[in-house]
Amino acid sequence: MALQKGDKAPFFKLVSSDFKSANSDKKEVSLDDYKGKNLVVLFFPLAFSSVCTAELCSMRDNIGEYTDLNTEVVAISVDSPYVLDRFKKDQSLTFLLLSDFNKEVSTAYGALYENFAWGMKGVSKRSAFVIDGDGVIQYAEVLENAGDVPDFDAIKKVLNELTR
Repeated sequence: MALQKGDKAPFFKLVSSDFKSANSDKKEVSLDDYKGKNLVVLFFPLAFSSVCTAELCSMRDNIGEYTDLNTEVVAISVDSPYVLDRFKKDQSLTFLLLSDFNKEVSTAYGALYENFAWGMKGVSKRSAFVIDGDGVIQYAEVLENAGDVPDFDAIKKVLNELTR
């Protein structure tokens, strides 16, 4: 059954694309790191693809609107942390990209294509979730067509209601 408003968000702990130390250790990020804050979780199919790049660059360009709503943003794909690191740097993305290389989180959120384009299997579905500071899903959108993008106006509406 698909996740929906009112469901407890599935826990995640993933590797961030950010290199935080001189020895290139990866940083783990979990849902618990966002307690007390609103969180937008975006799942996207593949770094460097045209729709994913446009979607995440749009988020980058509008990040101030989310910050003003006490909201953090993370984006998750099945790409490796190394690919995500390069993608983040190339696109000057200002939020965390998290690697779900083992596909466990995408599966838990119902956001995984079993079969994707070009015979690829196990690619994250483009999806958006708003999780409140208590870890409860307040908005869920899982798109079947990878060419579509989430309804960011609806996401901002939910976030505005949460900050009242």
